[in-house]
Amino acid sequence: MNQRTNTLLWKQLLQRSARSNLSLQGQIREMLVSAILDGLIEPGRPVPSGRELAEQLGVARNTVVLAYKQLADEGYLLSRQRSGHFVNAEFVAGLRAHGPGAEDSGAASAPIDWDSRLRLRPTRQRSIHKPADWQKYPYPFLYGQFDASLFPTANWRECCLKALSVLDIRDWAPDHINRDDETLVQQIRTRVLPRRGVWAQADEIVVTVGAQHALYMVADLLLGEHSTLALENPGYPDARNIFAARTSRLLPIDVDADGLPVDQRLHGADYLYVTPSHQCPTGVTMPLERRQSLLHWAERNDLIIIEDDFESENRFGGEPIPALKSLDHKHRVIYIGSLSKSWAPGLRLGYIVAPAPLAREFRALRRLMLRHPSTFVQRAFALFLSLGHHDAQLRRIAMAQQQRSQAVLRALAEHLPQCEVTPVIGGGSCWLRLPDGIDTIELARRAAEQGVLLESGDVFFFQQPAPGSFLRLGWQSIPDKAIEPGIALLGKTLQSL
Repeated sequence: MNQRTNTLLWKQLLQRSARSNLSLQGQIREMLVSAILDGLIEPGRPVPSGRELAEQLGVARNTVVLAYKQLADEGYLLSRQRSGHFVNAEFVAGLRAHGPGAEDSGAASAPIDWDSRLRLRPTRQRSIHKPADWQKYPYPFLYGQFDASLFPTANWRECCLKALSVLDIRDWAPDHINRDDETLVQQIRTRVLPRRGVWAQADEIVVTVGAQHALYMVADLLLGEHSTLALENPGYPDARNIFAARTSRLLPIDVDADGLPVDQRLHGADYLYVTPSHQCPTGVTMPLERRQSLLHWAERNDLIIIEDDFESENRFGGEPIPALKSLDHKHRVIYIGSLSKSWAPGLRLGYIVAPAPLAREFRALRRLMLRHPSTFVQRAFALFLSLGHHDAQLRRIAMAQQQRSQAVLRALAEHLPQCEVTPVIGGGSCWLRLPDGIDTIELARRAAEQGVLLESGDVFFFQQPAPGSFLRLGWQSIPDKAIEPGIALLGKTLQSL
């Protein structure tokens, strides 16, 4: 490219680098780096003077000068007194020699046989799959996804800004090693847990990068090849996959209308994973009497219970049943909760409540994995809780989800009357049973071609093929007005099978 590049080309290059999250100076730096690496400015050639480029782009000269200075500091440019800035030929040659596509000058070697080295193949496990571009589909009946219309943007931004005060930065910015933000721990202890009837000391609470991280640590710390773990069937696929990576001795127990039964099928289990407040995926709630029976069984048979309370607060009416942990007086329940799943899953914040000696081991294990979750996010969320925004957000979500659930049930009754719907008392999804013989995987594929996204129930079952035809239909991320036409399309798709 000539030294005096025409104005139109520079403006086109700048427009290509334009992004809302970059300052104008950052956009100019990115534009110049791209031009250098793409060969539009040859190594050793000068770039336009600061004044010349500023005039061509219509920006302040100082903005360009500062961009040149940083690129010189990073090695892309060389500054020569009275001559201007030049592309650093040696630096660019080094980048290209070691960058993507660089050829190995040595002798060709045999490809690495990774199959023989891998101890585990997570890609071969059965998991819930959602299209990365699911937000582009008009009818996304998916569970656990982000809804921009319900996100409390102003309140969350306020808390993030407060967390960026000088005093707060000095508090959360240092390496906490294996500690959590004390203000968040106190908010969990005094505001979050009491709503579930759980009382815990600060040293019994461990913050995690979401509830799934908590499950991974529980499995890593407690399960071995000779451990026997009972779990719900159907149940949460990722929990099943995490546990299956530690032990082959999994004991699936079929759930009924009240969740996990308490009977002799639990005999021989060392651990039990259960979702009593909102069973995954059926949505049923375990009654108080059965919870007490389960705790008595655990005490008599030396069973440790892993309680996943992932969606306990999103009930549509009445008082929520206390968590299993709230009834546990023998310290046999390891309690796992999520802080952000129902409204901002990308925040990835959860926690474990466990006896202090066990919680201490969880912190030590977490240190080996990632030290601790972002303390900035922890501090911002602590403020979000302390200012009452979290309580208000849960109420807002419960109202929206109740309204959507009613719309879904009405549409199902009209367009899929042949389906059996498990009664819904809260949460962001419902469990459907279709007439036997329906291939729900094929149904989901054909529905997606019509813009309707849903989850086949097969993945939730331990055994394959699944004992029937099931779907999980979520409404957390679909607009109200799209519910009826989306289910109408689903009904037509079902009829075409």
